[in-house]
Amino acid sequence: MPEVILAGAAGRIEARYTQGKTENAPIALILHPHPKAGGHMNNPVTVQLFHLFMTRGFSVLRFNFRGVGKSQGEFDAGIGELADAATALDWLQAKNPTAAQFWVAGYSFGAYIGMQLLMRRPETDGFISVSPPTNAYDFSFLAPCPASGLFVNGANDSVVPPAEVDRVVAKLRSQKGIVIDHELVPDATHFWVDQLPEIEQRVGAYLDKRLSDA
Repeated sequence: MPEVILAGAAGRIEARYTQGKTENAPIALILHPHPKAGGHMNNPVTVQLFHLFMTRGFSVLRFNFRGVGKSQGEFDAGIGELADAATALDWLQAKNPTAAQFWVAGYSFGAYIGMQLLMRRPETDGFISVSPPTNAYDFSFLAPCPASGLFVNGANDSVVPPAEVDRVVAKLRSQKGIVIDHELVPDATHFWVDQLPEIEQRVGAYLDKRLSDA
């Protein structure tokens, strides 16, 4: 898939993009884990999410946050990274002005940035949050959450205790007008070692359900 270079606030943003085959193909933005913990756009979970959307006909973009890979700049504690995500979404929307839907999907730190992004983009149709770091960051900004979506986390996650994700899911489920699905995967850790098929199966089934209802 072709490399694209975007113009971001901190300089160039390195990205990978695949174009959907239909004129109004839906679009999806994929966000990678924490740069200071070795996160990058070729992380296996990030790539898995990318392929799940791509095989369903989406135009899909994933990119490296500032300071990662060929992306310029330095880590900015989430503030600059949200700006990078907004820049990437602007590019994706400009490239696909007739897109039928817009989705955002993120893993760990990327899930946190993704949820902030959808709060700023009420046109979001759905989200996927894998192992959202609900203990490290305050997710109370999701009030109200503008879109339905899926949370996926591991029962053996020692980085983000499952109870912390449960707490956020329960709060979101009390909101009217949206539907929050939640998949707690037995034996899976925060890093999904040997558990990528679970991501493929559960996220894939959720996407198929949502797309068939659209």
